[in-house]
Amino acid sequence: MPIIEIQDIHDPQVRMFTSMTEAQLRQEKEEGEGIFIAESPKVIHVALNAGYEPLALLCERKHIQGDAAGIIDRCRQRWDARHHDDPDGFPVYTGDRDTLTGITGYKLTRGVLCAMRRQPLPTVEDVVLRARRIVVIDGVVDTTNIGGIFRSAAALGIDAVLLTRNSCDPLNRRAIRVSMGNIFLIPWTWLNGSLETLHELGFKTVAMALTDKSIALDDPDLNKEPRLAIVMGTEGDGLPQEAIDACDYTVRIPMAYGVDSLNVNAAAAVAFWQLRIK
Repeated sequence: MPIIEIQDIHDPQVRMFTSMTEAQLRQEKEEGEGIFIAESPKVIHVALNAGYEPLALLCERKHIQGDAAGIIDRCRQRWDARHHDDPDGFPVYTGDRDTLTGITGYKLTRGVLCAMRRQPLPTVEDVVLRARRIVVIDGVVDTTNIGGIFRSAAALGIDAVLLTRNSCDPLNRRAIRVSMGNIFLIPWTWLNGSLETLHELGFKTVAMALTDKSIALDDPDLNKEPRLAIVMGTEGDGLPQEAIDACDYTVRIPMAYGVDSLNVNAAAAVAFWQLRIK
Protein backbone atom coordinates (compact mmCIF):
# COMPACT_ATOMS: atom_id res chain seq x y z
CA MET A 1 0.00 0.00 0.00
CA PRO A 2 1.98 3.02 -1.22
CA ILE A 3 1.97 6.31 0.67
CA ILE A 4 2.69 8.95 -1.96
CA GLU A 5 3.90 12.36 -0.81
CA ILE A 6 2.45 15.26 -2.81
CA GLN A 7 4.51 18.44 -3.00
CA ASP A 8 2.97 20.12 -6.03
CA ILE A 9 -0.73 20.96 -6.18
CA HIS A 10 -0.53 20.46 -9.96
CA ASP A 11 0.69 16.87 -9.64
CA PRO A 12 -1.29 14.89 -12.27
CA GLN A 13 -1.59 11.95 -9.88
CA VAL A 14 -4.17 13.86 -7.86
CA ARG A 15 -6.01 15.53 -10.73
CA MET A 16 -9.28 13.81 -9.75
CA PHE A 17 -9.09 15.74 -6.49
CA THR A 18 -7.84 19.01 -7.96
CA SER A 19 -8.50 19.97 -11.56
CA MET A 20 -11.40 17.74 -12.63
CA THR A 21 -14.86 19.31 -12.51
CA GLU A 22 -17.92 17.41 -11.29
CA ALA A 23 -18.95 16.89 -14.91
CA GLN A 24 -15.53 15.50 -15.82
CA LEU A 25 -15.61 13.14 -12.84
CA ARG A 26 -19.01 11.83 -13.95
CA GLN A 27 -17.71 11.29 -17.48
CA GLU A 28 -14.48 9.52 -16.49
CA LYS A 29 -15.45 6.38 -18.41
CA GLU A 30 -12.03 4.79 -17.86
CA GLU A 31 -13.42 4.21 -14.38
CA GLY A 32 -16.61 2.49 -15.53
CA GLU A 33 -19.61 4.58 -14.52
CA GLY A 34 -17.52 7.60 -13.56
CA ILE A 35 -16.08 8.91 -10.30
CA PHE A 36 -17.28 10.82 -7.27
CA ILE A 37 -15.46 12.23 -4.26
CA ALA A 38 -16.48 11.39 -0.69
CA GLU A 39 -15.22 13.53 2.17
CA SER A 40 -14.69 12.80 5.89
CA PRO A 41 -14.13 9.43 7.59
CA LYS A 42 -17.78 8.92 8.50
CA VAL A 43 -19.06 9.53 4.97
CA ILE A 44 -16.37 7.32 3.42
CA HIS A 45 -17.20 4.48 5.82
CA VAL A 46 -20.88 4.74 4.83
CA ALA A 47 -19.95 4.59 1.13
CA LEU A 48 -17.75 1.55 1.69
CA ASN A 49 -20.55 -0.14 3.64
CA ALA A 50 -22.83 0.49 0.66
CA GLY A 51 -20.41 -1.34 -1.63
CA TYR A 52 -18.76 1.54 -3.49
CA GLU A 53 -15.26 0.80 -4.76
CA PRO A 54 -12.44 3.12 -3.62
CA LEU A 55 -9.94 4.29 -6.24
CA ALA A 56 -7.59 6.59 -4.32
CA LEU A 57 -7.34 8.43 -1.02
CA LEU A 58 -6.05 11.92 -0.26
CA CYS A 59 -5.43 12.74 3.38
CA GLU A 60 -3.47 15.01 5.62
CA ARG A 61 -0.24 13.35 6.75
CA LYS A 62 -1.12 13.34 10.43
CA HIS A 63 -4.31 11.36 9.78
CA ILE A 64 -2.57 8.33 8.24
CA GLN A 65 -2.12 6.85 11.71
CA GLY A 66 -5.20 8.62 13.08
CA ASP A 67 -8.67 9.29 11.63
CA ALA A 68 -7.80 7.76 8.26
CA ALA A 69 -6.17 4.55 9.54
CA GLY A 70 -9.31 2.44 9.52
CA ILE A 71 -10.37 3.77 6.12
CA ILE A 72 -6.97 3.07 4.61
CA ASP A 73 -7.13 -0.51 5.87
CA ARG A 74 -10.65 -1.06 4.49
CA CYS A 75 -9.74 0.51 1.13
CA ARG A 76 -6.61 -1.63 0.89
CA GLN A 77 -8.59 -4.81 1.53
CA ARG A 78 -11.25 -3.84 -1.01
CA TRP A 79 -8.60 -2.93 -3.60
CA ASP A 80 -6.57 -6.11 -3.10
CA ALA A 81 -9.70 -8.25 -3.48
CA ARG A 82 -10.38 -6.73 -6.93
CA HIS A 83 -6.83 -6.11 -8.17
CA HIS A 84 -4.92 -9.30 -7.44
CA ASP A 85 -2.21 -8.57 -10.01
CA ASP A 86 -1.55 -4.95 -9.02
CA PRO A 87 1.94 -4.78 -7.48
CA ASP A 88 1.51 -1.19 -6.32
CA GLY A 89 -1.61 -1.54 -4.21
CA PHE A 90 -4.18 1.07 -3.22
CA PRO A 91 -2.81 4.62 -3.68
CA VAL A 92 -2.83 6.94 -0.68
CA TYR A 93 -1.74 10.50 -1.43
CA THR A 94 -0.68 12.73 1.42
CA GLY A 95 0.82 16.07 2.33
CA ASP A 96 0.69 18.73 5.00
CA ARG A 97 -2.41 20.84 5.66
CA ASP A 98 -1.24 23.82 3.61
CA THR A 99 -0.49 21.66 0.58
CA LEU A 100 -3.85 19.91 0.74
CA THR A 101 -5.69 23.19 1.22
CA GLY A 102 -3.96 24.40 -1.94
CA ILE A 103 -5.09 21.25 -3.74
CA THR A 104 -8.73 21.30 -2.67
CA GLY A 105 -9.25 25.04 -2.21
CA TYR A 106 -10.48 24.67 1.38
CA LYS A 107 -9.55 22.94 4.62
CA LEU A 108 -10.62 19.33 4.51
CA THR A 109 -13.16 17.97 6.96
CA ARG A 110 -10.94 15.89 9.24
CA GLY A 111 -8.43 15.78 6.41
CA VAL A 112 -9.67 12.88 4.24
CA LEU A 113 -11.00 12.62 0.66
CA CYS A 114 -11.70 9.38 -1.20
CA ALA A 115 -12.24 9.01 -4.94
CA MET A 116 -14.75 6.23 -5.57
CA ARG A 117 -16.26 4.50 -8.56
CA ARG A 118 -19.92 5.17 -9.34
CA GLN A 119 -22.27 2.22 -9.54
CA PRO A 120 -24.72 1.56 -12.38
CA LEU A 121 -28.08 3.07 -11.52
CA PRO A 122 -31.18 0.88 -11.28
CA THR A 123 -34.33 1.46 -13.29
CA VAL A 124 -37.26 3.43 -11.88
CA GLU A 125 -39.24 0.20 -11.73
CA ASP A 126 -36.59 -1.52 -9.63
CA VAL A 127 -36.13 1.44 -7.28
CA VAL A 128 -39.83 1.72 -6.43
CA LEU A 129 -40.70 -1.98 -6.58
CA ARG A 130 -41.44 -2.34 -2.84
CA ALA A 131 -41.66 1.35 -1.99
CA ARG A 132 -44.69 2.90 -0.34
CA ARG A 133 -43.41 6.45 0.08
CA ILE A 134 -41.05 8.07 -2.42
CA VAL A 135 -39.96 11.60 -3.24
CA VAL A 136 -39.56 13.09 -6.71
CA ILE A 137 -37.07 15.97 -6.85
CA ASP A 138 -38.01 18.18 -9.78
CA GLY A 139 -35.47 20.76 -10.93
CA VAL A 140 -33.65 21.30 -7.62
CA VAL A 141 -30.10 22.39 -8.48
CA ASP A 142 -28.75 23.59 -5.13
CA THR A 143 -26.30 20.98 -3.81
CA THR A 144 -27.03 21.80 -0.17
CA ASN A 145 -30.75 21.24 -0.70
CA ILE A 146 -30.16 17.95 -2.51
CA GLY A 147 -27.99 16.68 0.34
CA GLY A 148 -30.47 17.87 2.95
CA ILE A 149 -33.45 16.24 1.20
CA PHE A 150 -31.62 12.91 1.03
CA ARG A 151 -30.70 13.13 4.70
CA SER A 152 -34.31 13.86 5.68
CA ALA A 153 -35.61 11.15 3.35
CA ALA A 154 -33.39 8.51 4.93
CA ALA A 155 -34.23 9.62 8.46
CA LEU A 156 -38.00 9.96 8.00
CA GLY A 157 -38.95 6.77 6.23
CA ILE A 158 -38.88 7.62 2.52
CA ASP A 159 -38.20 4.42 0.59
CA ALA A 160 -36.67 5.85 -2.60
CA VAL A 161 -35.73 9.08 -4.38
CA LEU A 162 -36.29 9.93 -8.04
CA LEU A 163 -34.79 13.02 -9.67
CA THR A 164 -35.63 14.79 -12.92
CA ARG A 165 -32.68 15.24 -15.23
CA ASN A 166 -32.57 19.00 -14.60
CA SER A 167 -31.80 18.41 -10.91
CA CYS A 168 -28.38 18.39 -9.27
CA ASP A 169 -26.40 15.16 -9.30
CA PRO A 170 -26.73 13.58 -5.83
CA LEU A 171 -23.11 12.38 -6.00
CA ASN A 172 -21.82 15.94 -6.13
CA ARG A 173 -19.14 16.32 -3.43
CA ARG A 174 -21.01 18.95 -1.43
CA ALA A 175 -24.36 17.14 -1.69
CA ILE A 176 -22.72 13.99 -0.32
CA ARG A 177 -21.13 15.94 2.52
CA VAL A 178 -24.38 17.70 3.49
CA SER A 179 -26.26 14.39 3.42
CA MET A 180 -23.69 12.91 5.85
CA GLY A 181 -23.48 9.92 3.53
CA ASN A 182 -27.20 9.19 3.59
CA ILE A 183 -27.19 9.43 -0.20
CA PHE A 184 -25.58 5.99 -0.09
CA LEU A 185 -28.32 4.53 2.12
CA ILE A 186 -31.48 5.23 0.14
CA PRO A 187 -32.18 3.89 -3.38
CA TRP A 188 -32.32 6.57 -6.08
CA THR A 189 -32.25 7.02 -9.82
CA TRP A 190 -33.16 9.48 -12.56
CA LEU A 191 -36.77 9.86 -13.70
CA ASN A 192 -36.48 10.12 -17.47
CA GLY A 193 -40.19 9.96 -18.20
CA SER A 194 -43.19 11.85 -16.88
CA LEU A 195 -45.08 11.48 -13.62
CA GLU A 196 -47.50 9.26 -15.51
CA THR A 197 -44.86 6.55 -15.12
CA LEU A 198 -45.53 6.59 -11.38
CA HIS A 199 -49.28 6.37 -11.90
CA GLU A 200 -48.70 3.28 -14.00
CA LEU A 201 -46.67 1.83 -11.12
CA GLY A 202 -49.51 2.33 -8.67
CA PHE A 203 -48.57 5.63 -7.01
CA LYS A 204 -50.74 8.63 -6.26
CA THR A 205 -48.74 11.81 -6.74
CA VAL A 206 -48.63 14.78 -4.37
CA ALA A 207 -47.45 18.17 -5.67
CA MET A 208 -46.08 20.38 -2.90
CA ALA A 209 -47.31 23.74 -4.18
CA LEU A 210 -49.30 26.81 -3.17
CA THR A 211 -52.37 27.06 -5.39
CA ASP A 212 -56.03 27.93 -4.92
CA LYS A 213 -56.78 24.21 -4.98
CA SER A 214 -54.15 23.13 -2.44
CA ILE A 215 -55.28 20.97 0.44
CA ALA A 216 -53.57 20.94 3.83
CA LEU A 217 -50.72 18.50 4.38
CA ASP A 218 -52.55 17.00 7.35
CA ASP A 219 -55.63 16.10 5.27
CA PRO A 220 -56.48 12.56 6.45
CA ASP A 221 -57.10 11.29 2.91
CA LEU A 222 -53.39 11.56 2.13
CA ASN A 223 -52.27 9.10 4.77
CA LYS A 224 -54.86 6.59 3.57
CA GLU A 225 -53.06 6.23 0.25
CA PRO A 226 -51.04 3.00 0.15
CA ARG A 227 -48.40 4.42 -2.22
CA LEU A 228 -47.50 8.10 -2.42
CA ALA A 229 -44.95 10.02 -4.50
CA ILE A 230 -44.20 13.44 -2.99
CA VAL A 231 -43.11 15.86 -5.71
CA MET A 232 -40.82 18.71 -4.60
CA GLY A 233 -39.88 21.64 -6.82
CA THR A 234 -37.07 24.15 -6.78
CA GLU A 235 -37.02 27.20 -4.54
CA GLY A 236 -38.28 30.39 -6.09
CA ASP A 237 -40.30 29.13 -9.05
CA GLY A 238 -41.44 25.93 -7.35
CA LEU A 239 -42.96 23.16 -9.42
CA PRO A 240 -43.79 23.85 -13.07
CA GLN A 241 -47.52 24.04 -13.77
CA GLU A 242 -47.26 20.97 -15.96
CA ALA A 243 -46.06 18.90 -13.01
CA ILE A 244 -48.77 20.29 -10.72
CA ASP A 245 -51.47 19.48 -13.27
CA ALA A 246 -50.16 15.92 -13.60
CA CYS A 247 -50.45 15.21 -9.86
CA ASP A 248 -53.41 13.67 -8.06
CA TYR A 249 -53.14 16.06 -5.10
CA THR A 250 -51.79 19.57 -4.63
CA VAL A 251 -50.73 20.13 -1.04
CA ARG A 252 -49.61 23.04 1.12
CA ILE A 253 -48.04 23.11 4.58
CA PRO A 254 -50.23 25.12 7.00
CA MET A 255 -48.08 27.94 8.42
CA ALA A 256 -48.42 30.71 10.99
CA TYR A 257 -47.52 34.42 11.04
CA GLY A 258 -48.34 34.85 7.36
CA VAL A 259 -45.32 32.84 6.23
CA ASP A 260 -46.04 31.56 2.73
CA SER A 261 -43.23 29.08 2.12
CA LEU A 262 -40.30 27.15 3.52
CA ASN A 263 -36.89 26.24 2.16
CA VAL A 264 -37.38 23.14 -0.02
CA ASN A 265 -35.23 21.08 2.32
CA ALA A 266 -37.31 22.07 5.36
CA ALA A 267 -40.59 21.61 3.47
CA ALA A 268 -39.50 18.14 2.38
CA ALA A 269 -38.73 17.10 5.95
CA VAL A 270 -42.16 18.29 7.15
CA ALA A 271 -43.91 16.45 4.32
CA PHE A 272 -41.93 13.25 4.89
CA TRP A 273 -42.83 13.21 8.57
CA GLN A 274 -46.52 13.93 8.05
CA LEU A 275 -46.99 11.45 5.20
CA ARG A 276 -44.85 8.65 6.60
CA ILE A 277 -46.31 5.17 6.99
CA LYS A 278 -47.63 5.06 10.54
